[in-house]
Amino acid sequence: MPSKKQLFLKIFHAAEKKYSKSTKRLAGESWEHDWQTLIATIYSAQSRDELTIPVMQETFKQLPTLKVYAAAPLSQIESLTKKINFYKTKSKNSKATAQKLLSEFNGKVPDTLEQLTTLPGVGRKTANLILSELHNKNSITVDTHVHRLSNVLGLVKTKTPHETELALQKIAPKKYWSQINRIFVLWGKEVRGRDKKKLLSRLK
Repeated sequence: MPSKKQLFLKIFHAAEKKYSKSTKRLAGESWEHDWQTLIATIYSAQSRDELTIPVMQETFKQLPTLKVYAAAPLSQIESLTKKINFYKTKSKNSKATAQKLLSEFNGKVPDTLEQLTTLPGVGRKTANLILSELHNKNSITVDTHVHRLSNVLGLVKTKTPHETELALQKIAPKKYWSQINRIFVLWGKEVRGRDKKKLLSRLK
């Protein structure tokens, strides 16, 4: 029986080979400004990237700077983002986050988990993504795809994304932590459900 670390490496390298060259953009990637990455990631929760990206592109055209976004009427932000799931809560949180970035962080996106999770609408998943995407820190971003695949493949046996994050930290070499989310999300988007054989067949 291979160890969990060996199993992870075997699966991860196969998935990396399949998906690392993909040009598909995820919602938390390739924004011009750091604050846009943060705001877009807040909106991406429980929303498809294919919808989130164009909606946020248009939103940032209308509200092009952090100061403008923070000062915008909540009704305007809601109107721009109403196609996204839970847009009212996300709009309220994103505006409050923009204001807090200006008032407490000099307009900069903080670079620690502790500071990031003080921002409205920012939990561990969003914070970890920001740490790896913007600050080049080793962190494991666990969304529904990472949580599902890790359990179905037998890498972990966990009930919550936080438990999955901690379990993966024990078996995944740190140099791969920041790559796990993108690879597993691209894989998970192709294969829904909890069929292990179907998941692994995509890697052949």
